[in-house]
Amino acid sequence: MLKSIHHAAIICSDYQQSKHFYHVVLGLEIIAENYRAEQDSYKLDLKLPEGGQIELFSFEGAPIRPSFPEAQGLRHLAFTVECVDKIAQYLISQGVAVEPIRVDPYTDKKFTFFSDPDGLPLELYQQ
Repeated sequence: MLKSIHHAAIICSDYQQSKHFYHVVLGLEIIAENYRAEQDSYKLDLKLPEGGQIELFSFEGAPIRPSFPEAQGLRHLAFTVECVDKIAQYLISQGVAVEPIRVDPYTDKKFTFFSDPDGLPLELYQQ
């Protein structure tokens, strides 16, 4: 049966901008970066702290997300953090727009949303 999520795959519009966001701003370690000439496409594997990965792809002419955030399919990608307030302030200092911090009424845990350079909704969720 299923054990864990291995990776989430993201297609970006500006590879260098998204690479900077996920690697430098969010601090994810690069596992591998490959240019696939036959597709004129990059594939960047980024390591999440507990072993999962994000695969970042570039595809020329990929369509934009149809609506935000209520399109069918993946709604958002959530990251567990020790302190939502601290990470939210860090993101704001890096020029990232962060929604007001809320409290989950079912778990009493803090959470907030922000977006990657293509508007993909991302969440910080208190550990």
